[in-house]
Amino acid sequence: MPTIGDELNPPSTSVFDLPERLSAKADPKLTADDERHFAALAESLRRSIAELTDRLDETRRAPAGKGRQAVDRDQEIRRLSGRLRTLRRYGVDLCLGRMVGGNGAAPVYVGRLGLTDGAGGRLLLDWRSPAAEPFFGATHANPMGLTSRRRYRWTDGRITDYWDEVFTADGLAGHAALDDQSAFVASLGATRSARMRDVLGTIQADQDAIIRAGSGGALVVDGGPGTGKTVVALHRTAYLLHADPRLGERRGGVLVVGPHQPYLSYVADVLPSLGEEDVQICTLADLVPEGATATPESDPRVARLKASAGLVRAVDAAVRFYEEPPTTATRVGIEDADLRLSADDWADAFAAAGPGAPHNEAGDDVWEELLTILVEKYHGDAPEAVLRRSLAGNRDLVTTFARAWPLLDPTDVVADLWSVPAYLRRCAPWLDVEEIRTLRRADARAWTVADLPLLDAARRRVGDPEASRRRRRNEAALAAQRAEMDTVVDALIASHAYDDGEGLMTMLRVADMRASLVDVSGLAVADPDLLAGPFAHVVVDEAQELTDAQWQMLLARCPSRSFTVVGDRAQARHGFTESWPQRLARVGFDRVEVASLTVNYRTPAQVMAAAEPVIRAVLPDANVPTSIRAGAPVRYDVRAALPAVVDGWLAAHPEGVACVIGEPTFPATERVRSLTPELAKGLEFDLVVLVGPESFGDGVSGAVDRYVAMTRATGELVVLAGT
Repeated sequence: MPTIGDELNPPSTSVFDLPERLSAKADPKLTADDERHFAALAESLRRSIAELTDRLDETRRAPAGKGRQAVDRDQEIRRLSGRLRTLRRYGVDLCLGRMVGGNGAAPVYVGRLGLTDGAGGRLLLDWRSPAAEPFFGATHANPMGLTSRRRYRWTDGRITDYWDEVFTADGLAGHAALDDQSAFVASLGATRSARMRDVLGTIQADQDAIIRAGSGGALVVDGGPGTGKTVVALHRTAYLLHADPRLGERRGGVLVVGPHQPYLSYVADVLPSLGEEDVQICTLADLVPEGATATPESDPRVARLKASAGLVRAVDAAVRFYEEPPTTATRVGIEDADLRLSADDWADAFAAAGPGAPHNEAGDDVWEELLTILVEKYHGDAPEAVLRRSLAGNRDLVTTFARAWPLLDPTDVVADLWSVPAYLRRCAPWLDVEEIRTLRRADARAWTVADLPLLDAARRRVGDPEASRRRRRNEAALAAQRAEMDTVVDALIASHAYDDGEGLMTMLRVADMRASLVDVSGLAVADPDLLAGPFAHVVVDEAQELTDAQWQMLLARCPSRSFTVVGDRAQARHGFTESWPQRLARVGFDRVEVASLTVNYRTPAQVMAAAEPVIRAVLPDANVPTSIRAGAPVRYDVRAALPAVVDGWLAAHPEGVACVIGEPTFPATERVRSLTPELAKGLEFDLVVLVGPESFGDGVSGAVDRYVAMTRATGELVVLAGT
């Protein structure tokens, strides 16, 4: 990749660096227009980078301000910084290609973002704009007004190949370099790396149609291995952020959820390469702190029970248990009065809890209402502020309230469900005695993956156990500051030391002025939870694996129900007998559309021919896509051949990545991964060596693991028997 210094090719240097075998493509008749355009593009980039740098420096020097002004300033800094990073990252290879319309129209160049020259002329059309759609969507059956299209292959800031496609006879006139393969087909044969390759320039028409679909409701991208589901989901994310500004930070932004950490590493560069760096990307386990150490649930009966959305909703009942007002009267004695809180008073105070507020935060509202009720019952001479302080310090009242509306810890709530059978029976009355016994465990806090949806629900329902304490400490600190400031200001006013004739004394008497002198910089604040939401849109990959309980974690973070759901029913390890609309309606979606991808762009036909019977044996209606690529025949051997197979491939292939699946003791290196079928899901490799597939188990889960493992191969598949 070019550095900042050499990324912008000077006009005296050709942007084309074609190998000798492609010398015919170097004909100036074919490249002259591009050379002139890229020279103008390089100049525009230099100017844009300089201007953006100046604007960014100016914005950073500007006063931060307060409130909305500070937020707007921060957003502008992020916007300018992101665009500057994108320009510096690419240079002239921002350009993906060009398209030519009819009636002698000039070529229109399409890029990762839009760019103009000094006079405002369009040099690059943003790939996400409606006008750029024909570049991706045109086909011979529907040219969308194009006569030709050219796509470039970039290597270190230079064009090392390009391909022309013509849609009409006019497209052949003097500017077409035709090949026996398209840019897209050529890209399929490229070697893999540890990160997903940049494929924006080769997005296909069926994929582009899904990328540009609207953001209302849930859009399911359904497709088998190699159909580009992940590519579509990530590019759709970038498209939606551009096409619908409401999805940006002020509406909550976008969350992308992947199946495992290797997946996150694999796709880490995709969104930044598209200019989107503020999207949150994580696994389901990352959504709660306990996910970092949670282990798989070993008991399938427990896993099945905890997969239910009903048990997640039982968390609400578990918290409501601690929100029932006392049914007897309470005496509150203070220095000059004896006050009484009746059962009705307690009920009125509990009703003051804000709707939807977490339990611990709502407790502050209940406490304030309780003090108000007592103040109204008081008929003595003490000022209200003094009376409230007296009541707030009343040990008996504080103790009684702490028992009536206790501060809760979300982990305690869930742990109690697994350790106190009567509590679980009260909160989930539909469970029978045997199911309650099954869910009980000796170490209630030995968190498993199956616990995470309940812990997430408890955290949302209960809130931060420190929030109320932090708020009260902050209020006490501010009150002390205000009291001290009042003393100082009153002394200044009394002494007339600052009577400058300019109104300073009058200003000091104003309450707002006194409040502005209070220093809030030292107050305790909680670190923001960037994954808590709410988000404007959520993308979830490998969604066929999610349980009903796990779906609740995502729905809670996106009230609008605007989702891109990516998956393949045939790759569900625990089976997927419903349709997508049925499944999603059951977990809480009200608007669901399904878009299917049926062309396998990645996996060679020989590999799919071997993999298809494996999955159809257990899922006859599996959506097995049609491969468009040919490759090497599948090889079969014994386990002992594993080192020789890997070493032989490495010696013959100086580039690319291999993966051994099913042999956990095989050492991983920079070019050879060693994974389980589950951790290989969503990834792709030039060579896959599948070891002992018969040991993966019987039934649907075993067949799915074998099918997934086999279809990770983009070049060669070697199957080694387990013995």
